[in-house]
Amino acid sequence: MTETELLAVPVAELRPALEAVLMVADQPLDVTVLATAVGYPAEEVTDALEALAADYSEQGRGFELRNVAGGWRYYTREAYAAVVEGFVLEGQQARLTQAALETLAVVAYKQPVSRARVSAIRGVNVDGVMRTLLTRGLVEEAGRDGEHGATLYRTSGYFLERIGVQSIDELPELAPYLPDMDDLEDELAEMMGGGGATPEPLPIPTPDEGPSTEPDGGTEPS
Repeated sequence: MTETELLAVPVAELRPALEAVLMVADQPLDVTVLATAVGYPAEEVTDALEALAADYSEQGRGFELRNVAGGWRYYTREAYAAVVEGFVLEGQQARLTQAALETLAVVAYKQPVSRARVSAIRGVNVDGVMRTLLTRGLVEEAGRDGEHGATLYRTSGYFLERIGVQSIDELPELAPYLPDMDDLEDELAEMMGGGGATPEPLPIPTPDEGPSTEPDGGTEPS
C-alpha cells in the first residue's frame, strides 16, 4: 500500500486504533481495510495484529483475535464457551419486549426488509432490537437490497416453529385488525381541532388561471 492510498486521518497509536476498529466490526476485516482505516502501512498492521493476538493468548483473555477467511476479527475464547452458552440461552428464555414484538411483526409482514425501512415504519431506531431478534434466532439475513446494498432481513424457520405455522403465507391478515375508515376520519378531524367536522379543502388553481390572489395582490400559500 502506498502513502497516497492511506486515509488522511489523525495518526493514533497503532494497536489501540486497531482494537477500536475491530471492536465495532461485524465481519472479518482484511489487512488492507484495516490499514486504510488506521492510516498505517499494511506491513506494520500485520505485525501489530499478530502481536495483539499473541498478547491476548499470553494474558489468558476471555476473547482472542483470529485471522479467519482472510480477515481479522474478535472471537470468544473456546475455554469460555460454556459461560457464553449459558448467558445466551438465559436471554432466549426471557420474554420479548413490546418493542421487539412490534419490530418482529414489521419484519414478518414486510419481509424481506432492511433495518432502515423497519425504523421508518416504527418511527424509532431499531438497531438494538434487531440484534436481539437475530440473537434469538427469530430473524435472519436475506441478502442485499439491489438498489441501495442494504442488508435485508426475514423471519426464520425458528420463528415459524414458535408461532406454530408452516410458512409466512399462514400469517393472519391484518385487515380485520385495522380500524374502519369512518373511525379514522373521526380521529383525523379531532386531531385537526375540527370538533368532528371535516376541514374545507384549499382551492386548487387550474392551469389556465395560475395561482389565485387576495384583494391586496398577495399569493395564497400552497
